[in-house]
Amino acid sequence: MSVEGKLKAMGLALPAEMKFPPDLRVSWRQVRVVGTRAIIAGHGPRAADGTPFGKPGKLGRDLSIEEGCEAAKAAGLAILGDLKREIGDLDRVVSWSRVFGMVNSAPGFVGQAAVLDGFTDLMIALFGEDAAICPRAVMGAAELALNAPVIIEGEVEIAPLQDRA
Repeated sequence: MSVEGKLKAMGLALPAEMKFPPDLRVSWRQVRVVGTRAIIAGHGPRAADGTPFGKPGKLGRDLSIEEGCEAAKAAGLAILGDLKREIGDLDRVVSWSRVFGMVNSAPGFVGQAAVLDGFTDLMIALFGEDAAICPRAVMGAAELALNAPVIIEGEVEIAPLQDRA
Protein backbone atom coordinates (compact mmCIF):
# COMPACT_ATOMS: atom_id res chain seq x y z
CA MET A 1 0.00 0.00 0.00
CA SER A 2 1.25 3.50 -0.81
CA VAL A 3 2.25 5.93 1.94
CA GLU A 4 -0.76 8.09 1.15
CA GLY A 5 -2.99 5.01 1.19
CA LYS A 6 -1.68 4.17 4.66
CA LEU A 7 -2.34 7.74 5.81
CA LYS A 8 -5.91 7.52 4.53
CA ALA A 9 -6.41 4.12 6.20
CA MET A 10 -5.17 5.67 9.47
CA GLY A 11 -7.66 8.54 9.10
CA LEU A 12 -4.86 11.08 8.64
CA ALA A 13 -4.37 13.79 6.04
CA LEU A 14 -1.45 15.97 5.06
CA PRO A 15 -1.88 19.61 6.07
CA ALA A 16 -1.71 22.63 3.79
CA GLU A 17 1.43 24.73 3.58
CA MET A 18 2.31 26.64 6.73
CA LYS A 19 0.42 29.89 7.18
CA PHE A 20 2.98 32.18 8.75
CA PRO A 21 2.04 35.21 10.85
CA PRO A 22 1.99 38.31 8.59
CA ASP A 23 4.84 39.97 10.52
CA LEU A 24 7.19 36.96 10.18
CA ARG A 25 9.80 37.20 7.43
CA VAL A 26 10.24 33.77 5.84
CA SER A 27 13.78 33.43 4.50
CA TRP A 28 14.15 29.66 4.22
CA ARG A 29 12.83 26.67 2.31
CA GLN A 30 10.89 23.97 4.08
CA VAL A 31 12.51 21.21 1.97
CA ARG A 32 15.54 21.28 -0.32
CA VAL A 33 16.43 18.39 -2.61
CA VAL A 34 20.14 17.83 -3.23
CA GLY A 35 20.71 14.81 -5.46
CA THR A 36 18.99 11.88 -3.78
CA ARG A 37 18.65 13.63 -0.42
CA ALA A 38 15.81 15.81 0.78
CA ILE A 39 16.88 18.09 3.62
CA ILE A 40 13.96 19.11 5.80
CA ALA A 41 13.82 22.35 7.79
CA GLY A 42 12.39 22.48 11.28
CA HIS A 43 8.64 21.90 11.34
CA GLY A 44 6.23 22.46 14.18
CA PRO A 45 2.80 20.87 14.51
CA ARG A 46 0.43 22.02 11.78
CA ALA A 47 -3.35 21.75 11.44
CA ALA A 48 -5.04 20.74 8.18
CA ASP A 49 -5.47 24.40 7.12
CA GLY A 50 -1.77 25.24 7.61
CA THR A 51 -2.16 27.03 10.95
CA PRO A 52 -0.31 25.86 14.08
CA PHE A 53 -1.88 22.70 15.56
CA GLY A 54 -2.76 22.13 19.18
CA LYS A 55 -1.87 24.09 22.20
CA PRO A 56 1.46 25.87 22.42
CA GLY A 57 3.77 25.78 25.40
CA LYS A 58 6.24 23.77 27.38
CA LEU A 59 6.25 20.04 28.01
CA GLY A 60 6.18 19.26 31.69
CA ARG A 61 4.26 22.46 32.46
CA ASP A 62 1.63 23.25 29.80
CA LEU A 63 1.48 19.90 27.99
CA SER A 64 1.68 16.25 28.99
CA ILE A 65 3.92 13.71 27.26
CA GLU A 66 0.82 12.38 25.43
CA GLU A 67 0.01 15.88 24.13
CA GLY A 68 3.66 16.27 23.14
CA CYS A 69 3.50 12.99 21.20
CA GLU A 70 0.43 14.28 19.32
CA ALA A 71 2.30 17.52 18.56
CA ALA A 72 5.28 15.51 17.28
CA LYS A 73 2.95 13.42 15.11
CA ALA A 74 1.38 16.62 13.73
CA ALA A 75 4.86 17.98 13.00
CA GLY A 76 5.55 14.73 11.14
CA LEU A 77 2.44 15.22 9.02
CA ALA A 78 3.56 18.79 8.28
CA ILE A 79 6.95 17.47 7.18
CA LEU A 80 5.32 14.89 4.93
CA GLY A 81 3.03 17.50 3.40
CA ASP A 82 5.94 19.78 2.50
CA LEU A 83 8.03 16.82 1.36
CA LYS A 84 5.24 15.69 -0.98
CA ARG A 85 4.92 19.21 -2.41
CA GLU A 86 8.67 19.19 -3.13
CA ILE A 87 9.22 15.64 -4.45
CA GLY A 88 5.74 14.86 -5.79
CA ASP A 89 5.29 11.37 -4.33
CA LEU A 90 6.01 10.17 -0.80
CA ASP A 91 6.67 6.67 -2.14
CA ARG A 92 9.97 8.08 -3.43
CA VAL A 93 11.24 8.13 0.17
CA VAL A 94 13.72 5.26 0.47
CA SER A 95 14.68 5.87 4.09
CA TRP A 96 15.09 8.42 6.83
CA SER A 97 18.76 9.37 7.20
CA ARG A 98 18.52 11.37 10.42
CA VAL A 99 16.00 13.16 12.64
CA PHE A 100 16.54 15.96 15.15
CA GLY A 101 13.81 17.07 17.52
CA MET A 102 13.65 20.09 19.79
CA VAL A 103 11.15 19.95 22.63
CA ASN A 104 10.01 23.13 24.37
CA SER A 105 10.75 21.99 27.92
CA ALA A 106 9.92 23.29 31.38
CA PRO A 107 12.79 23.15 33.88
CA GLY A 108 13.28 19.59 35.07
CA PHE A 109 11.42 17.95 32.17
CA VAL A 110 13.44 15.01 30.86
CA GLY A 111 10.89 13.17 28.68
CA GLN A 112 12.04 14.64 25.37
CA ALA A 113 12.77 11.25 23.78
CA ALA A 114 9.28 9.99 24.66
CA VAL A 115 7.76 13.07 23.00
CA LEU A 116 9.71 12.48 19.77
CA ASP A 117 8.40 8.91 19.72
CA GLY A 118 5.11 10.38 18.44
CA PHE A 119 6.96 11.31 15.23
CA THR A 120 8.96 8.08 15.01
CA ASP A 121 5.93 5.84 15.55
CA LEU A 122 4.13 7.59 12.66
CA MET A 123 7.11 7.14 10.33
CA ILE A 124 7.42 3.45 11.27
CA ALA A 125 3.71 2.94 10.50
CA LEU A 126 4.13 4.61 7.10
CA PHE A 127 7.58 3.50 5.93
CA GLY A 128 8.39 0.42 8.04
CA GLU A 129 11.06 0.01 10.71
CA ASP A 130 13.97 -0.50 8.34
CA ALA A 131 13.34 2.79 6.52
CA ALA A 132 12.10 4.85 9.48
CA ILE A 133 14.44 4.00 12.33
CA CYS A 134 17.53 6.14 11.85
CA PRO A 135 20.03 8.17 13.83
CA ARG A 136 17.97 10.48 15.99
CA ALA A 137 18.75 13.22 18.47
CA VAL A 138 16.44 15.17 20.71
CA MET A 139 17.05 18.07 23.04
CA GLY A 140 15.10 20.17 25.46
CA ALA A 141 14.88 23.84 24.53
CA ALA A 142 14.17 26.81 26.77
CA GLU A 143 12.04 28.41 24.03
CA LEU A 144 10.94 27.54 20.50
CA ALA A 145 9.63 29.69 17.66
CA LEU A 146 5.94 30.60 17.99
CA ASN A 147 5.99 28.81 21.38
CA ALA A 148 5.68 25.49 19.52
CA PRO A 149 5.85 22.47 21.83
CA VAL A 150 8.11 20.64 19.38
CA ILE A 151 10.08 21.35 16.21
CA ILE A 152 11.49 18.50 14.13
CA GLU A 153 13.93 18.54 11.22
CA GLY A 154 15.75 15.84 9.34
CA GLU A 155 16.83 14.28 6.10
CA VAL A 156 15.56 11.50 3.87
CA GLU A 157 17.05 9.52 1.01
CA ILE A 158 14.81 9.62 -2.06
CA ALA A 159 14.68 7.50 -5.20
CA PRO A 160 15.60 9.35 -8.38
CA LEU A 161 12.60 10.01 -10.62
CA GLN A 162 13.82 7.57 -13.29
CA ASP A 163 13.93 4.73 -10.71
CA ARG A 164 10.22 4.98 -9.91
CA ALA A 165 8.05 2.10 -11.04
